[in-house]
Amino acid sequence: MKTIMWATLTANGNYAQSGPENPPKPEALGDFAAQAQAAGNFIVGRKTFEGMRGNGGPGPFADLDIVVVSKSASAIPGVTVVGSPREALSYLERRGHQAALIGGGADIHNSFLSEGLVDEVIFNVAPVLEGKGLNLLIDQESYRYRHVELLDCKPLGGGVVQLRYAVQDRH
Repeated sequence: MKTIMWATLTANGNYAQSGPENPPKPEALGDFAAQAQAAGNFIVGRKTFEGMRGNGGPGPFADLDIVVVSKSASAIPGVTVVGSPREALSYLERRGHQAALIGGGADIHNSFLSEGLVDEVIFNVAPVLEGKGLNLLIDQESYRYRHVELLDCKPLGGGVVQLRYAVQDRH
């Protein structure tokens, strides 16, 4: 199964921390929705999922397989909760998906990267500089660098630029 990690970064390379003073760019959100629809699923952490739910309705993702990776969450209506990245991928594979979209949370992204479970990364670079933020980390014990190949680069509008890379040395 092809695994695609999707993230929005600031122009200075941090994870874009959205909030009332810095809402997510609609172009990036639209791209996430399109990527999720194409994959038929997405994987997120509990905190990211809770932030996405807003006022609790199913929203635009009601017909997708949503997987929440959490060590502490119990059952969440309408989604599948698993304890690890490998469990998330196994579940989606059993459901017949050809691709998995890893949609959010620095902890989730870092866990997939550290286990070598990412085939492609999509970075949407937002036109904002952020003084303090979260970063992507790779397993520093076994990998100092991960080589990637640029597959595509395109503007999404609103100053957002999308970079898509293939991970060359997935283990």
